[in-house]
Parts: sequence; structure tokens; C-alpha cells
Amino acid sequence: MRKIIVFSMITLDGIMQAPGGQKEDTSGGFKYGGWTEPYGDKLYGEVVQKELQPADYLLGRKTFELWARYWPQHGDFWPGINEGMKYVFSKNLKKSDSLVKGWKNSTVIKTVAEIKKLKNSKGADLHIWGSSQLIQLLLKNDLVYEL
Repeated sequence: MRKIIVFSMITLDGIMQAPGGQKEDTSGGFKYGGWTEPYGDKLYGEVVQKELQPADYLLGRKTFELWARYWPQHGDFWPGINEGMKYVFSKNLKKSDSLVKGWKNSTVIKTVAEIKKLKNSKGADLHIWGSSQLIQLLLKNDLVYEL
């Protein structure tokens, strides 16, 4: 059985954002991108490097779309991100969509039942980054092993 492990950078008032720059994700008029950068230090860097160990990934559609446009060209920073299996939870994306086909080892899953089946299969643990709506769904269905 795989563990579903959630990795999140979240403020006390509920803002979840990756450690990228101010323009990383401005959707919905978000103007506070890059808020994590001033808090990085040597210990933070060491912890993140451990978190970036090769795994399989379970991602929401929005996070997947952002990542699929970035990581295929920047995999040298995150060893294994392009080789790991990416499962994107989406009711709208199709396995034939160009982003899914364009980022190797990516597939679409559409139901909680498929997530449960995936969790109960053999393989690497499933890491979730971003994907706030998916995380809420997983928590509601008691599928998260670790936050």
C-alpha cells in the first residue's frame, strides 16, 4: 500500500503558494507570489532537498498544468520529477490532451475510487504538492497519510 503524503507551504491565514517568484501563479488576481522566499535558509534548503527525492505524484489539474509547462525543461533541479509517474486528478483533462501526452509518465484519473485503487496498489509513495482542492477532497475521504 502506498502512502499519500502532502507537502504544502501555507501561511497561517491559508495562503498556499510554491516557493517560486512573484509571477509564478497570479491566477485569480493573486499578487503575493514569492512570499516564501524571504524565509528560506540553509536548514530549509536541506529539508526541501529531502522532500524532492524521487516519488510518484498525485496532482490536481491546476498544479499539473503549471508543472507540465515548467518541469520538463528544469528537471536538473529536481532529480526524478520527470521520471516519476504523475497522476493528475481532473474531471476535464483527458489522457489524450497535449499536456498529459507531452509530459512523460503522466495520466489522468477522474474519481475518488481510482485514487483509492492507486493508494492500495504497489509502488512508490504518492507525493502531493500544491493541489489545494485535491488535498481537501483527500482529507474528506481520509486518504492522507501525512501532512
